[in-house]
Amino acid sequence: MDEKKETFNYTYSASRQQEIKRIREKYAPPTQEEDKMEQLRRLDRSVTKAGAMISLTVGIISSLILGVGMCCTMVWADRLFIPGIMIGIIGIVGMIATYPIFTRVTQKRREKLAPEILRLSEELIK
Repeated sequence: MDEKKETFNYTYSASRQQEIKRIREKYAPPTQEEDKMEQLRRLDRSVTKAGAMISLTVGIISSLILGVGMCCTMVWADRLFIPGIMIGIIGIVGMIATYPIFTRVTQKRREKLAPEILRLSEELIK
């Protein structure tokens, strides 16, 4: 009888090795240092996210108010021209205020989270 030994050999390339490592890292339980690093990244992102959301909301509402003012001055010019100008100015002021709102909220958030971020960064540096 003729017995055949079947074997299978496969060699991975370097790019496949890197891809396998990336996939494996997604499913491997995180180490304590990775948890701290992820927490530091999350805190850093949250500093600007709050200011961006608030200023974006104010900007969108202000642009809608400006649009209502423009509509009043163009469509109903015979009755609502002056009130339309006033409404439009309120919208413009709101849009101008979006950047100072962003910087103020971001600054307050940085002051609030600075001790925690510095503590985590010191632990990771050591």
